[in-house]
Amino acid sequence: MAKNLVIVESPAKAKTIEKFLGKDFKVESSFGHISDLPSKELGVDVEGDFKPKYEVSRDKKAVVKKLKDLAKNSDMVWLASDEDREGEAIAWHLAEALNLDKAKTKRIVFHEITKSAIQKAIENPRDIDYHLVDAQQARRVLDRIVGYELSPVLWRKVKGGLSAGRVQSVSVRLIVEREREIQEFSSVASFRIDAEFSNEAGQSFKAKLPKTFSTQKEAYKFLESNINATFKVADLEKKPAKKSPAAPFTTSTLQQEASRKLYFSVSKTMTMAQRLYESGLITYMRTDSVNLSDEARNAAKKEIESAFGSKYSKPRNYKGKSKGAQEAHEAIRPTDFSLHSADIDRDQARLYDLIWKRAIASQMSEAELERTNVKISASTHKDQFTAYGEVITFDGFLKVYMEGSDDEDVEQEGMLPAMKTNETLHNNYITATERYARPPYRYTEASLVKQLEELGIGRPSTYAPTISTIQNRNYVEKGSVEGVERNYTQITLKKGHLKEKVLTEKYGSDKGKLVPTDIGMIVTDFLVTHFEHILDYNFTAKVEEDFDDIAEGKEDWTKMMKNFYKEFHPQVEHVQENADRESGERVLGSDPKTGKQVSVRLGKFGPMVQIGTVDDDEKPQFASLSPDQQLNTITYEEAMDLFQLPKSLGTYKGEALEVNNGRFGPYVKYGSKFVSLPKGVDALSVELEDAIDLIKEKEEADAPIYTYKKLPVQKGKGRFGPFIKWNNMFINVSSKYDWDDLSNDDIVELIETKIQKDIDKVVHNWEEEGIRVEKARWGRHNILKGKTKIELDKSVDATKLTLEKVKSIIEEKAPKKKASKKKTVAKKK
Repeated sequence: MAKNLVIVESPAKAKTIEKFLGKDFKVESSFGHISDLPSKELGVDVEGDFKPKYEVSRDKKAVVKKLKDLAKNSDMVWLASDEDREGEAIAWHLAEALNLDKAKTKRIVFHEITKSAIQKAIENPRDIDYHLVDAQQARRVLDRIVGYELSPVLWRKVKGGLSAGRVQSVSVRLIVEREREIQEFSSVASFRIDAEFSNEAGQSFKAKLPKTFSTQKEAYKFLESNINATFKVADLEKKPAKKSPAAPFTTSTLQQEASRKLYFSVSKTMTMAQRLYESGLITYMRTDSVNLSDEARNAAKKEIESAFGSKYSKPRNYKGKSKGAQEAHEAIRPTDFSLHSADIDRDQARLYDLIWKRAIASQMSEAELERTNVKISASTHKDQFTAYGEVITFDGFLKVYMEGSDDEDVEQEGMLPAMKTNETLHNNYITATERYARPPYRYTEASLVKQLEELGIGRPSTYAPTISTIQNRNYVEKGSVEGVERNYTQITLKKGHLKEKVLTEKYGSDKGKLVPTDIGMIVTDFLVTHFEHILDYNFTAKVEEDFDDIAEGKEDWTKMMKNFYKEFHPQVEHVQENADRESGERVLGSDPKTGKQVSVRLGKFGPMVQIGTVDDDEKPQFASLSPDQQLNTITYEEAMDLFQLPKSLGTYKGEALEVNNGRFGPYVKYGSKFVSLPKGVDALSVELEDAIDLIKEKEEADAPIYTYKKLPVQKGKGRFGPFIKWNNMFINVSSKYDWDDLSNDDIVELIETKIQKDIDKVVHNWEEEGIRVEKARWGRHNILKGKTKIELDKSVDATKLTLEKVKSIIEEKAPKKKASKKKTVAKKK
């Protein structure tokens, strides 16, 4: 038995650390938090001092028992969880749950998982920082109270199954408000003037007029004024400039840049960064700091001078804007600057490359530029054209890295040819192009993170889970609209002649942008109306500052909770009793046949159109909105069209055909089969011939391409790419195969490989009981019985499970069937 037990929160981290410590140390993982608030009750003493009721999670009891046994037989226990507030809370929970002796317990922290950092941490242990623990408790308790008390209000006043959260609801509010700005935006057209000139040497360059014209008539008049004009360089100014590198990454800037350059979601960025950190390749990835240690700056300097030369090196310190930056006191950087790239999983390698470049560039020389501004005058009017150019005279940090931008309209400045003042220029052409003012851009995940950070809402550890949560709760979704086409006019003056043409552009694309759903907008409106204080941006930012003060020992967390709760709870009770139900109802008009009210609102099963009201003599009529329609934008005509569905089309091969809108989009129903309509096709536009063509395409796609063991093989494309189907088994077809020309040998290989994989993943199979234990992803195992699937904790050794033990796990963890409630019908007397 090892004399020293080191406890970390991640098995990958444990594996890396174990390499640096000798045989006297045993490294074990707690697999994250071992204790939390109970799931089925508030778990907070709101009548007293807000003491949380922590309990060891059910799936962590085996882990705790194992750690307890190891701790008893060790001379010293080292709590080595992460250095932020969550990590400090994990260390505290371990000390409490394992009943650790303070004299035999030490807390160690490190910013990177390297041999020198681990040894330094062992040499400089400390006690648990209870200020950090209190800050984590304050966040956990406050968020639990807000979610636990607000959610039931939403169930009663909006729709069952909803939930609210302090940071999540504010994030949704930002997205909803941006959507309303877009909807209310009035796009006004104006005419932009661009020109191309050539100098005396015949070299061409672009210029523009620094003003626009509001009407086509004004644009025409200006172009006419340039007919037969002569042009010359009125003014030419050259001046040197410098461009400085950006600071090394914080959590927020890493998420933004990985989104721009690698197209990673925020959660993917954090998952990849976590793995890089646990493998010892980068420093801790949850940080507000832009600072680098002296050791890191010296290492960067050495590598820059070695790889690029001493003129490229310029060590510097950066200062962050964030008040109360989290406890990780260094920016994200590689642990070894000499490692330019890492031989690891592709996405991890791409993220490592980005982190290495940003960190090394931050310690490099400024780029030196020569900026040229040229003004061009015409002989026939007073307006001047302008041209801008930029020449890099020394690349400096740009040799390695250039920061991305969220500005979709940014124009890159290029080089200008050599010119001199009063030089005569030849005009190649001048264009007046109609351009429409653009509404504000919808948020991407990265720009939402940037906005939250600027408002002081949330902290590094909260961005990724917040954005995942609001999407999982269906308050926000990633937009899928490709954009719509519109015409615009362009007038060209060339060789003294004016020519007009109509061009086409796409606008309104929201692919991948965050768009609020109907339920997201309704919930936001309800919360802003009744809990404006909770959804106030300044209040949310102030709460984060309070957490920072608690972490620094400047504020008592229970006092903060009492001040919050004495105002919050009475408001919850008031709204619960007095607020009207909120359904987002909009009255669109009247039904021409019956004269009854036509409205749209949120119903039990989603957004719907309703003809009539509950006060009418006859029952109202209902129709569901299609997935691409929204309560706040659907028109009266679009709403009335929905009552034409389902639409009967005729018959095909003796089966009735009808077209309708479904939960996942429009479809054709053919007997008992369903065929989805292509993207963008309106259900009402489909005729019998269209439906028959779709069915034939589907039948052709579903036709067997081979027969294996007397069973047909079909091929298709799904959410996760191309596949073949055999014996009710779906088998993914990787890029190693030619999908369009699968050979019989390929098909047999795919099926036999899949069968063997399925055999290999079965650990136990008790056929008579209908119970199996199988390998799952990430080194875990699942128990399967009928439709019941139970995921086992990573610490469970599945090979040692007995049938009796598995049965007891199923009994304990399988969801219990609810007894059906019989409705009591009152007899009429």
